[in-house]
Amino acid sequence: MNTDHDIRLGIAGLGAIGLKVARAVDKGDVPGVRLTAVSARDLAGARAKVSGFETVPEVMAASDLASQADVIVDCAPASAFIDVAGPAIAQGRTLMPLSVGALLGHMDLVDQARQTGAKIVVPTGALIGLDTVRAMAVGEIYKVTLQTRKPPGGLAGAPHLVENNIDVHSFAEAQCVFQGTAREAAIGFPANVNVAAALALAGVGPDNTMVEVWADPEIKRNRQTVTIESDSGDATMTINNIPSDENPKTGRITANSVIATLQRLTAPLVSGT
Repeated sequence: MNTDHDIRLGIAGLGAIGLKVARAVDKGDVPGVRLTAVSARDLAGARAKVSGFETVPEVMAASDLASQADVIVDCAPASAFIDVAGPAIAQGRTLMPLSVGALLGHMDLVDQARQTGAKIVVPTGALIGLDTVRAMAVGEIYKVTLQTRKPPGGLAGAPHLVENNIDVHSFAEAQCVFQGTAREAAIGFPANVNVAAALALAGVGPDNTMVEVWADPEIKRNRQTVTIESDSGDATMTINNIPSDENPKTGRITANSVIATLQRLTAPLVSGT
């Protein structure tokens, strides 16, 4: 098979999401895309994870991925965002960030991308209805709210909870632990509500998108409900995601969303905006 014209893919982070995406690409589930490079905090561990791949990618520092890939999927922790995103944008690559909340603090990258020819593509992730939000945003959106409900273990350790001494494991019933804007939610829950940032970027921005975060000991799935009022119609959309076995803070569907986004890059037919 001729791979000279394949899109070269780099993946930052080989946790629950990154490793699943890497395996799918290596198996050929994303035609026209070839995994060429990966990075992780533990380089030796990363080499072990990809050692049995059909085509073993290079393992390197996150800042070097852009030199070996056309598209970089950022599955690394939010603290490493700029190490991945900075070189990708500077070198005119396509960046797919999963730490979308971190992007809100570096929106200057969007202006830089206009100059370098880079592109930032945000996968839908664990949310539902971003096609609808984008379409409504062509007109006027009056109000958009995200309510996220998770089992306590999916929220434990979030900075907002730590700073306010909130012990979600002590809850006997569902409690709202946060109300605010998507920008505030991204700061308070950097590993939990990247969906809020994705919703904000598709619609009316991080300061006009409202978010509620609930810790609910009675549910076993991560529930996201989006409510929108606009001049083209109203919508309420709910998705109940099965948490990842490896990382309960994210859902199984998140990696699938990245794979689907990569498939759109080379697919001869694409459905949806």
